[in-house]
Amino acid sequence: MAAASFAGKVAIVTGAGQGIGEGYAKGLAARGCAVVVADINEAQGQRVADEIGKAGGQARFGKVDVSNEASAKALAEQAVAAFGHIDYLVNNAAMFGNLDFNPLMSVDLGYLNKLISVNMLGAVVMTRAVVPHLKQGAAIVNQSSTAAWMNIDYYSITKLALNGITCVLARELGPKGIRVNAIAPGPTDTQALRDKVPQPYIDAMVGQMPIARLGQPDDLLKALAFLLSDDAAWVTGLIMNVDGGQLMRA
Repeated sequence: MAAASFAGKVAIVTGAGQGIGEGYAKGLAARGCAVVVADINEAQGQRVADEIGKAGGQARFGKVDVSNEASAKALAEQAVAAFGHIDYLVNNAAMFGNLDFNPLMSVDLGYLNKLISVNMLGAVVMTRAVVPHLKQGAAIVNQSSTAAWMNIDYYSITKLALNGITCVLARELGPKGIRVNAIAPGPTDTQALRDKVPQPYIDAMVGQMPIARLGQPDDLLKALAFLLSDDAAWVTGLIMNVDGGQLMRA
């Protein structure tokens, strides 16, 4: 199947200032999509938008706090002002690379609530802000994780909840002609993974996988392109593992 073309389409990608989100933004732009590079980190987000522009794509940076309704609504309005419409929303932003891992029984509740507001409810806040600007045929993709089924820590909890949010939104927005799906990456070669997970643990994870290598952002981009495209016109409420077989769900 030829790579999907998104010429004339407009996407908002949150958390696009680095890692997988950066790969999503650059990959969609290379396929003809105009991209709003949304991130709370202005320097990183602007860098990605500038690099897309230098490569011949269309992009603009938009600063956003996905846990804040006013910030999310302002971003959606900026996207429409810049490009005229919105076709796709990619809810990728999450706290991970700078995450403090502590036991659920002792983690500070203020910190836990902040994590929930970004990793879990951020997708709800952004979706509510963007949906009024979407038309029939639009698509939303949330960024889950195989951590959702690993029961490791509170990061896992937020991703498991995000899977449920994805399915509920798929039901609510289906009658409007808007599809909602999620991608659950396995261990992916990003700086965030390298910063948070010791190399011996990475090696052990990869060694147990049927396709025994770290994922690359391009692996996830191909899944994203499918879920956004008309090839997935009858696909909604799907949590798609892209994980080298790390987790298999029957």
